[in-house]
Amino acid sequence: MTATTMNVNAVIDQAKFKPFHLTVVLWCLFVVLFDGYDLAINGVALPLLMKEWSMTAVQAGMLASTALAGMMFGAMLFGMLADKIGRKKVIIICVTLFSGFTFAGGFASNPTEFGILRFIAGLGIGGVLPNLVALTSEYAPQKFRSTLVTAMFSGYAMGGIMAALLGVAFTPTFGWKIMFFIAGIPLLFIPILWKFLPESVTFLVKDQQTEKARSIIQRLVPEETVTSDTVLVLNEAKVPDASVAALFKNGRG
Repeated sequence: MTATTMNVNAVIDQAKFKPFHLTVVLWCLFVVLFDGYDLAINGVALPLLMKEWSMTAVQAGMLASTALAGMMFGAMLFGMLADKIGRKKVIIICVTLFSGFTFAGGFASNPTEFGILRFIAGLGIGGVLPNLVALTSEYAPQKFRSTLVTAMFSGYAMGGIMAALLGVAFTPTFGWKIMFFIAGIPLLFIPILWKFLPESVTFLVKDQQTEKARSIIQRLVPEETVTSDTVLVLNEAKVPDASVAALFKNGRG
């Protein structure tokens, strides 16, 4: 039976769990694993850098905070950018930033260079996380949504554990730089991410990329017939009160 109008949000909410969903979760898990790793390597590298560059604890703390500052700006910048160019593109940009500039950090010769590279890497570290959560949440069927988002997000902690274990295994022999070179691994997967990570279907519908959106919907519900005549619609969203006063309404104060 050919549908004439199809509510995208309802289709996703009611869909059965399929390999497509697993693909989305696993790729997002892979990215967030290295996202957590790239932030956690500060704890492994800084004690060694303090000795090599003769830094005090205060100087080392300031150096570590550069990535955190980058994360703050990255989360704000790339959250807004995703609404304009799509989540997939933003995720690819962020992976390039946090992986590429963390890798480059292994070549830093002084604290200033290191701090600049960590700040730029922090933009990607902070920017990718909300987009991964949003993409996973958007594609997850309603009854599995919390479980899938939590499972994906656990990769952040796993990345921290991976950094600690690899630090114990490799830094005594290869020094602190090896930790940053390992961070470059996701760069090799960018072409694969581009091919297999789907774009936000909500974005595709809003951006009138209907053919791509129909193709994804067909994969989500292969039992339905989605044709070029199928009109895709989204749930009507109520425009929220964005005033400063709204911060203090409904118990938020």
